[in-house]
Amino acid sequence: VYYGFLRNGGANINPVDIEYVKKCRLVVASGTFDGYDVPHQPSNISIRSKKLFCFLMIVDEVSLKFIKKNVTVRKDREEGMWIGIWRLIPLKHLPYDEPRRNGKVPKILTHRLFPEAQYSIWIDGKMELIVDPLLILERGNDTITLGLWVLLKSGLIMALFEKLLTNKRRKRYARLLIDLQMNIYYYEGMEPWNVPEGAIIIREHTALSNLFNCLWFNEVNLFTPRGQLSFGYIVYRLRGLFKFFMFQNCEYNSLFVLHLHTREHSSKVEWIKSLSEFKGNGSSMKESRGGFGLWTPYPKNLDSGILPPVVRTSKAG
Repeated sequence: VYYGFLRNGGANINPVDIEYVKKCRLVVASGTFDGYDVPHQPSNISIRSKKLFCFLMIVDEVSLKFIKKNVTVRKDREEGMWIGIWRLIPLKHLPYDEPRRNGKVPKILTHRLFPEAQYSIWIDGKMELIVDPLLILERGNDTITLGLWVLLKSGLIMALFEKLLTNKRRKRYARLLIDLQMNIYYYEGMEPWNVPEGAIIIREHTALSNLFNCLWFNEVNLFTPRGQLSFGYIVYRLRGLFKFFMFQNCEYNSLFVLHLHTREHSSKVEWIKSLSEFKGNGSSMKESRGGFGLWTPYPKNLDSGILPPVVRTSKAG
């Protein structure tokens, strides 16, 4: 099981930050990698929430340099770094070559980085929180107290295989490798279903929730870093044991503001059109520390399965 990292083995946190997060029981976490986003300050935060919640912004070294160049960073007496309400948590010795895959470490393994947390609200780096987090927990209290997750129901991209098409059209990863991952999942019996929007995750850190995190992360480690595709596969394999709630897109608009990335992602693998391009000199485009399931021969004939036809229902997709 790959979801744990040994000390100095990847995704290391500074000792001063380790001590700080030990006190965090309620967490609002976000992250930015490879300088794709700048931290967006939450608004309408009550005095009580400022005392109860830790607002943690996880960054890699590239993003930290970018932030220091564009935003004022202050240090406290313990040398902790702050931008407004956000406490910056730098990750060192990142486990992967691909920034998108590195970004899944704090997003999925929140319970591993912040083991004392009982509840967490994850928001992607492109999001701005505009509601007091206590109100968000209160809104989902009946669901969260059962140990379940609350996610955003995608109002624009509903079907799993339409999400697959969107990932390919927007070059979110190598199209052929996305197809390969979905062919494997479809061969193993996963049917089309409505995909949640992973930009926002509200969860209680229970044993079942943590187990789901670990299983989900193993799929992200094994195949492509597109988390929404592997999320559905783990839900399918657990056969209804894992419950989650998706709130409507209209509610999302009253809780968060979506911002653009500072620039487009720049991974070479996104432009691959043929698996032959990975051979010879092109072998350097393969990730050296992730996605090994994409290069391990599958024991069955995937040509026997044909993915369902996809109809584009949204211009946004």
